[in-house]
Amino acid sequence: MKRECAARFSVSLPPDLFHELDRMTRQKGYDNRSLAVADMIRDHLVEHRHQQRQGEIAGTITLVYDHHTRRVQELLTSLQHDHPELIVATLHVHLDHDNCLEVLVARGKGVAVKRMADKLIGAKGVKHGRLTLTSTGKDLPA
Repeated sequence: MKRECAARFSVSLPPDLFHELDRMTRQKGYDNRSLAVADMIRDHLVEHRHQQRQGEIAGTITLVYDHHTRRVQELLTSLQHDHPELIVATLHVHLDHDNCLEVLVARGKGVAVKRMADKLIGAKGVKHGRLTLTSTGKDLPA
């Protein structure tokens, strides 16, 4: 297998931005600026692909809901069972007497995952929900 060498390029930054980059690099524990910049580029590439609705994605759907709301648990479970091809795993936590936190790990076509997340987040009784998307890693270089 042929191993590729790193490509090099120069970037000019205003001094304040350069110092902020160095500060962030140290705070986040990167060995060098190149690793920090490469991570930022990967992050933006993942976001760009999601906006373009390209390929398979992975992510989490986080829901906070009042389990006393009539039929909310039944509705959320039913929506999940309608999409077994998208739900990889779930975690259910009792936050207090009234509120539950549910985290669903999803994987599939971006449009389908987003549509399912919207239904879950919009369900009656859900107080807050968020879809967090990432890559499956297959389409990103190391």
